[in-house]
Amino acid sequence: MNLSHAYDVAPSKTEAIKLLHGAFDLGVRHFDTAALYGFGSNESLIGEALKQQRSEIFLASKCAMTGVDGRRVIDGRPETLLKTVDEALQRLQTDYIDLYYLHRWDKSVPIEDSMGAMVTMKQQGKIGAIGLSEVSANTLSKAQKIHPIAAVQTEYSLWSRNPELGILDTCIQNNTALVAFSPLGRGFLAGAVDSPEQFKEKDIRANMPRFQEPNFSKNKQWLKEFKLTAAQESCSPAQLALAWVLNSSPVTHAIPGTRSLSHLRENIAATEIKISTDALDKLNRLINQNTVSGPRYPQATQKEIDTEEF
Repeated sequence: MNLSHAYDVAPSKTEAIKLLHGAFDLGVRHFDTAALYGFGSNESLIGEALKQQRSEIFLASKCAMTGVDGRRVIDGRPETLLKTVDEALQRLQTDYIDLYYLHRWDKSVPIEDSMGAMVTMKQQGKIGAIGLSEVSANTLSKAQKIHPIAAVQTEYSLWSRNPELGILDTCIQNNTALVAFSPLGRGFLAGAVDSPEQFKEKDIRANMPRFQEPNFSKNKQWLKEFKLTAAQESCSPAQLALAWVLNSSPVTHAIPGTRSLSHLRENIAATEIKISTDALDKLNRLINQNTVSGPRYPQATQKEIDTEEF
């Protein structure tokens, strides 16, 4: 996503393609995009950058949240979803998407209806596995009755523990992958955000309560201890945050985003880190729903989300 919008300033097309090629060369094979990202431009970027490697990668994208006339729109009507996947295939320069997510459940459309469109896509050979994003355990269970759900993508990190309210257990029970986005707390856990004043125009974090005062300063207090724990475990703060996610359950995956090849190397190295039991216990006491200040989304955005909340 952050190669096209949402965080800081997007890199040039040349730099973005260089990063994607670098990821492939480093062994990354799972590439995650969406119709929303850059309002289609990110799918086009992925399509152009990786068309020669298409047979060697696992390609994931998403529908139901797109850009219409410059505005973000959630639309889960079957006819919209079927149109979106055709547009995605064209932009991605492929005839098949390995994993296709319902990016948001459109609460004005029964999940069964949206799922029906996803099943149609699969029957037509346009997608492989079906996924959901930012849904509750109840919605996942309803969707599972229509078709097996291969993956649920949701925010999960030390400072966003909402999946522990139900969706994580349901994923484990159904052998559904839980794909954690923003595992680095949108850069905060990596120590990449010194002040809310550093955000560029249109950076989505500027409107998120955790990055606003007084919440930001309160969260910076425990960040110091987190960085110290990382040093004690002989890794970077980013690696410690990723290792915690990867150790959280047997079905959990992490998809950190980056615009930096050096950060990408650092992230990949986190898969080799073994956190001590004492460190895990310390982290869970230090950073959790009771110690993190501020909700993860502003109220208007939160109303669009189906996930359980503390």
